[in-house]
Amino acid sequence: MIKPIIRLVLKALYRVQVKGIEHYHGAGKRVLIVSNHTSFLDPLLLWAFLPDEITFAINTHIARSWWVKPALHWVRTFPMDPINPMSIKALTHHLRRDLKAVVFPEGRITVTGSLMKIYDGSGMVADKADAVVLPIRIDGAQYSPFSRLKGVVRLRWLPRITINILPSRKISPPPDIHGEERRRHAGLALSDIMSEMIFATGNHHGTLFSALLDARKVHGGKTLVLEDTERKPASYNQLIARALFAGERLERLTEAGETVGLLLPTAIGTVATLLGLQHTGRIPAMLNFSTGVSVLLAACETAAIRTVLTSRRFVEGAKLEDTISQLETKVKVIYLDDVFRDVSALDKLRALAKGRAVDYGYRNRVSADSPAVILFTSGSEGAPKGVALSHANLLSNREQFAARVDFGPQDVILNALPLFHSFGLTTGTLLPLLSGTRIFLYPSPLHYRIIPEVAYDINATILFGTNTFLSGYGKHAHPYDFYSIRYVFAGAEKVQAETRKLWAEKFGIRIMEGYGVTETSPVLTVNTPMHYREGTVGRLMPGIDYALEPVEGIADGGRLHVKGPNVMLGYLQAHAPARIEPPASCFGPGWYDTGDIVSVDEHGFVTIKGRAKRFAKIGGEMISLAVIEELAAKVWPDAQHAVISLPDPRKGEQIVLATNHARAERTPLFERARAEGLGELYLPKQIRILPALPLLGSGKIDYPSLAALLSAENSA
Repeated sequence: MIKPIIRLVLKALYRVQVKGIEHYHGAGKRVLIVSNHTSFLDPLLLWAFLPDEITFAINTHIARSWWVKPALHWVRTFPMDPINPMSIKALTHHLRRDLKAVVFPEGRITVTGSLMKIYDGSGMVADKADAVVLPIRIDGAQYSPFSRLKGVVRLRWLPRITINILPSRKISPPPDIHGEERRRHAGLALSDIMSEMIFATGNHHGTLFSALLDARKVHGGKTLVLEDTERKPASYNQLIARALFAGERLERLTEAGETVGLLLPTAIGTVATLLGLQHTGRIPAMLNFSTGVSVLLAACETAAIRTVLTSRRFVEGAKLEDTISQLETKVKVIYLDDVFRDVSALDKLRALAKGRAVDYGYRNRVSADSPAVILFTSGSEGAPKGVALSHANLLSNREQFAARVDFGPQDVILNALPLFHSFGLTTGTLLPLLSGTRIFLYPSPLHYRIIPEVAYDINATILFGTNTFLSGYGKHAHPYDFYSIRYVFAGAEKVQAETRKLWAEKFGIRIMEGYGVTETSPVLTVNTPMHYREGTVGRLMPGIDYALEPVEGIADGGRLHVKGPNVMLGYLQAHAPARIEPPASCFGPGWYDTGDIVSVDEHGFVTIKGRAKRFAKIGGEMISLAVIEELAAKVWPDAQHAVISLPDPRKGEQIVLATNHARAERTPLFERARAEGLGELYLPKQIRILPALPLLGSGKIDYPSLAALLSAENSA
């Protein structure tokens, strides 16, 4: 009688909901049940709500605790000593008797709120016992006082708890590997199953605004989540009120479903305006103010933008008066200073009241699969295209990243990346905003001396940047400026060895390099503290399928194609304004061709070999221009380098190195290439010394402008 009574009590107290019970019944007899470990309630929840009599693998040390011993009379347990390898063998034999057993592969209750280390032993048990793995996620118990997250998340006595049971999986390492390598492979497979479980059961089926409301319920309306250089932090309540008020005012000036351009800095007001437009069914398009007026006008035409929002203060500060005057010849420019000039104290109180009441009966005006934002490709290799990302795309990428990296309300993120860039908008702003993490928005990543001071002042724990920006911060920062930093994530361009060395030696920080593109919202891969391999960009996010298209001349690797819930709705292009063209590649509809040549090793780590467009065919061989750039960076680490391929009247193509190093010449390049085993084909035919290389607003090299400049000089 005890089990039904406890189940009834738990249901009454925690409104426990079990999802996917059919997967439990379909798993068969020989089953290793693996669950995340959120609180001391977890074993009780699984015992009460799983229908069969199951065995719990329990740590022998914990089994001796006074508060555990009474429960052992009611539950079948299997003692596990983590320092005794025979325990794993005994559990394997136990499962082979066609029984079900529960293990918590993390080996401890989480103290971060995210998945912790996954022990290889659990994966090895499933492999050796030939048992299926049944992943179960317990969600909600981490917010109870029975967790170990006091001071990390907002605790409450009776949170709603959900038990998510996912389809069973089989761990099958390659048959030709044995011993320690097989154990590592099984452990990595189990780690992937657990992170995919966290992603699959995450909140990525609503809209950004509904996810914001959900975040407020979890973390509390008074939680401070946004701050900028005005130094007036905004809580969830204040941000939601500002977004609702902005949406209400702008609703009168725009039409439902209209694409509205945002020409605004990295600041709280921009985030509130973006969320307000989405709430009212408008589609914000983030315009890159660093590209010049011709690119801005082309972007407006491509996305059918009739209205652009900006502010007089920003226009004056960024010296964009001429740009705005030319924009006004094609689109209507609205200054937010004018829109919000007459806001009274009563208006503010009314907005706060609406913000508090919006949870009750809230309904999304748009679907999760409708466009949430339009971003524009960097234009580093050609004319920018509009990228339509849905609410589901953005929320999926947020959940994918959160499934692999532990961050939460205890963190402070310093985001100096522009919001018109997918890295700055999604990873640096939306992802932490919906996770209760405090964000400091800084308007320019180029302030190399100021940003380290800001990091020191706000006690930042996480920093996002590109190699160019991180190198600049590292050179100008005091060794103690980044004392509080836990993680530095780098993307958008390859992290150079000199930058890694600088951060490791000066600050004791390991840079986590990742890889992504605007079209995938943007994160595809990332190195993490648990899965790190220098020289790679990490492992693919959960929920992403990949395929490699063979490329002539590339033996190890191929052209990367991906498919997943974070892949864009499609492109907006100049030849078909406002029409979204869904992605498709040689692997079928829904697949996106990244255009990057990569290799993937046996453990899933991805190494970028270069853009397909950034290979030159010299002497019948495919030569990576990125490899030559790395070579130049090793010879002259304190300078910027870019390599392009230009037409050659005799050989078809010639490689040209552009650099701002005043004394660059071929001899040291030749010596370094020979030391690294690279042939003479990897030496540039020309070295052009420039005072500065052309850059995009994101910090990347502007290759089209560089190619045009060098071509013009060659012609002259």
